[in-house]
This record gives sequence, structure tokens and C-alpha cells, in this order.
Amino acid sequence: MASPTHDAASNPAWTPPSGKPPWSSRMMRAIWHGLPAKRHEAGWEPGLVTPAADGSPLITDHYFPRAQGDFPTLVVRSPYGRGLPWSPMYGMLFAEQGFHVILQSCRGTGGSGGRFDLWRNEAADGQATVSWLREQPWFNGTLGTVGPSYLGYVQWALALDPPQELKAMVVQVGLHDPYALFYADGALRLENALLVGIGMTYQHRGMASFARATLRLQRRLRSITTARPLRGACISAFGHEAPWLDEVMTHPDANDPYWSDASPGKAAERLNVPTSLITGWHDALADQTFEQYGRLRRAGCETALLVGPWTHTSALQQGWPEVFAESLAWLRAHLCAEPSGLRPTKVRVHVGGEDAWRDLDDWPLSPAATSWFPAPDGYLTQQPATDAAPLTSFRYDPAAPTPSLGGPLLSPAAGPRDNRTLEARKDVLTFTGPPLTEPMDILGPVSARLSISTDTGYADVFTRLCDVDAQGRSTNVCDGLAQLKTVGQAPSKVTVPMSFTAHRFAAGHRMRWQISGGAHPRYARNPGTGESSLDAREFTPVRITLHADSALLLPRGAKPGQPLGAQEPDT
Repeated sequence: MASPTHDAASNPAWTPPSGKPPWSSRMMRAIWHGLPAKRHEAGWEPGLVTPAADGSPLITDHYFPRAQGDFPTLVVRSPYGRGLPWSPMYGMLFAEQGFHVILQSCRGTGGSGGRFDLWRNEAADGQATVSWLREQPWFNGTLGTVGPSYLGYVQWALALDPPQELKAMVVQVGLHDPYALFYADGALRLENALLVGIGMTYQHRGMASFARATLRLQRRLRSITTARPLRGACISAFGHEAPWLDEVMTHPDANDPYWSDASPGKAAERLNVPTSLITGWHDALADQTFEQYGRLRRAGCETALLVGPWTHTSALQQGWPEVFAESLAWLRAHLCAEPSGLRPTKVRVHVGGEDAWRDLDDWPLSPAATSWFPAPDGYLTQQPATDAAPLTSFRYDPAAPTPSLGGPLLSPAAGPRDNRTLEARKDVLTFTGPPLTEPMDILGPVSARLSISTDTGYADVFTRLCDVDAQGRSTNVCDGLAQLKTVGQAPSKVTVPMSFTAHRFAAGHRMRWQISGGAHPRYARNPGTGESSLDAREFTPVRITLHADSALLLPRGAKPGQPLGAQEPDT
């Protein structure tokens, strides 16, 4: 659909209102350090009404630079309210840098009219918001979008049919695929589902309401996640039924019509709007960011990628100075013709284990991979097995499930953790390589090619890469989970994606491959019976046997001393 032509000169004159941003926003703004110096004071015009696609009123706050001149506009649409932290982080900070900012509550949230229907209305309401913008006297016809998580989803929804005024996007720790938020290979990401439910239900009602609901979930998390059946157990945390969440949990199949058109990710396949992507290695949505970066690169769209040592939440906390600076540089370059803040390379990643940033020409650097194999007595070697014989086994009991520990979560428990206590359990296998004689870098996708047999026919397999230091501390680097079905004693083969990483294993450190039957409550327990994890009342322990032809696949990275982006030669 072609966008109408915007003529800024036709808009009536605008007199800026005298309002200041809310006191709470100004106080939060005052405690931030390490940010670019502000260029202007920020003004505030709250409570504007934007018609949604169905005519429902969308409550909108307008932040603006208190200065003469034309300034581009940023659209920030959120289901989480328009107060803290969104008001200072996006309204004030960007207005201070010379942007009009529209901070809008999605339909059915934050006082906006209509009914919130997860992801269903965002494309149409985004277009309706742009139509409203064209009538505003301060809109100069240059538009950008910015925001994290679901605020990234609404950007992709708008990009399905990008308005001609849209000149730049910044998607921070962003979502585009709701199915992948809630499921991994059909296994319910239980903790994600509960946290998203609390966020969507309470955050737009204010910080106090959201904090009370979060504490209530923490207190009841164990009883909820161990309930049999699982269906309906979340009511005790929500205080009422959450029909949309029950619908999500009832549709584990990615091909179910329920998920049709849920993802606007395909917008990246034909997009020509310059787009900056930002994520962290332990962000629960990191894989979605990497997927969109690949799509944008294949489409020939101008794009940049920043990956920090962050979780989903810490990217907007400890990582905010880097995230804000990256976002601001991109928006200034493409909305204000000020490219001086852009870095010379498309990609910047933080390398774990080295605690250093690297600028790269692209991501991933190369599809080349090296294979590491499990061996008797818990060794990890580059010598492949000569057959597919059973190597070792363990018993997974869903009534006493293997606990989750760190990794890419939405909760504060996310990130790198000491795995030694977890690895001491009898239901966790570990295979450990020899101490490295020199540093080894891995940059790119990690995966596990597993050959597994079971005695019940049904199991999940969780697999993780860890870095073991000279003192024996085992720290998680990346991981993944897959479901499998087996027949008789014959092994089934499954490849488990374990996300991407940029990590240096220091000299003297060892690589460790960890394998178990789950990670609860990060994932719902596999009951071992073939029944849905949502409805199962009876659980059956399963004997999981690993066969010798399994392998851990690691990407090749630059050796120390090579130029950044240089590749290790094939051997």
C-alpha cells in the first residue's frame, strides 16, 4: 500500500505547551550517568488521543525538544504503560537529543480503549498512528521507531507495510516471533510464559501493581510450576484467569493455525528501512535478533548489530549507556543526516571470557565448524567414535526435575552462573576437554548433534556449553533444548540449536558439554508418557542413553594475533 505524501508546510503553526515531563521521570533521568550530553530541554504534552484502526482511543504522550526548528519523530508503542521507565528512557532522553517522541499505549492497555489482543492489532494500529501523525503541526515527515521487547514487535508489525516517512528502526532485545517466545521445539518455555503474562497483565497499571504481582508470582512459583495438571495453575499468581495465556499454552505446534500471521518477521525479507538490532548473549530473545539480522542482510537492507554481555533486562539497565548511544547514533545518522557517530563495521560483539568488544565485518563470520565428541569417563575429545554404541545413560524423573540455572531468561536469574552444583547431580552428564594450551575463540552458532535412546519413547534433552576455569568453576556459555521420540532400543538423532556466542576460552581453561533431561521451571517438564505437559497428571521416569556418535559442534573463530574477522584455516 502506498503511503500518502506528507507536506509538512501544509500543517498549521504549532505553539509548544509549557508542560514538563513527570516529576518521577525527571528524578529517574537525574540518576543516569555516562549518557551523551543533552542538547535541549524536554517538553511534555500528555493525554493525546490517537484513533486506533477500529476507532478505539489510543492514549498518547508527546515529548518534544523545547527549541525552535523542525525535528524528526520517533514512535514508541507499548503495552506496558507510559510511565516508568518508558517515560524517561524513551520520552525524555530522545526529546533532549532533538526528537519528537510519541509514547503510546497499545489498544486495551494503559488507559487506551478497545481490547488488548496479543499481537493481533499492532500492524493496523501502527498504520493508524502514522496517519494521525501526518495531521500534526510539528510532524516534519521524517519518522523513526525505537524500543525493546514487545516494543520491537510493534516495529516489525509496522514494517510489514512501511510508510514512506519511515526512515530508520532500532529494535532493542526485540521480539518478532511470539511462538518462539513461548516454545522451544514444542516444549513450553514455562517461566517465560508466566513472566510475560504478569508483564502484559500488570505493568501497564503502574509500577506498584506490577511489583506486587511479580512478588506474588515469586512466592507461588514452585506451587504453580509443579502443579498437576499445569493448566489453570497460573490463576493463583494472576488473581484471575488469563484467557490469552491459556490459548498460548494450548497450542504447542508451530504449524497450528492459531499462530498464523503471528510473526511479522517476514517484513525483514523485503525491508529497505535502515535497521539497527541490539541484543545480549543471555537475552531470552537473542535468537530472534540473529534471525532478523540474517534476513536483513540477505535482503540487502542497511543494518547493524550490537551484542553485549547482557540479559533481556540488564541491556536496559547496566547496558543502557551502550544501548542508548548505539540507538542515538543510528537515528541521528538516518533521520538527521549526522553519520559521525556510526562505527565503521556492521557488527560489534562483546567477547565473553575476554571481557572485550570486537568490531566485525559481518555475523556469523563463517559457517565452518569443528566437532567435539563425548568419550568414556566423561572426556570430551576431537577423536570421533568408531560406532554408535551406547556410551552412558542417566535417569530423568519429572517428579524431581533437573532444575534450570541461569542462561537466556526473562527473569533476574538470567545470565552466567556457577554450574558445579547442577553438574554434581546424577541426572546431569558432563564431558570435559583437556586444559587448553592457548586461548581458543568461538564466534558463531553452537549446536549439538545427539544420538539418543530412551526406555519410554518420550524425552526432552537439554544441552549446554560451559567454560571451566583453573579453579573448577563451570560457567554456562550457551544452551538449547529439543524434544524427541524414540522407538525401541534404536537411537533417535536430533540436532539441538544452542544459540550463538562470542567467547574466549582462556589458556588453562577447559570446555565442558553438559547434557540433561530438562531445565525446570525454564521449560515445562516432559511427563515421559507422550501426554501434553499442560494436562499430564501422571509422570513416568525415563532412562536416557547417549550414544557415542553424538557430537558438539563449535564455530571457528579468529586465533589470537589474527586480524579481527580473520578466520582460522581449515584443517
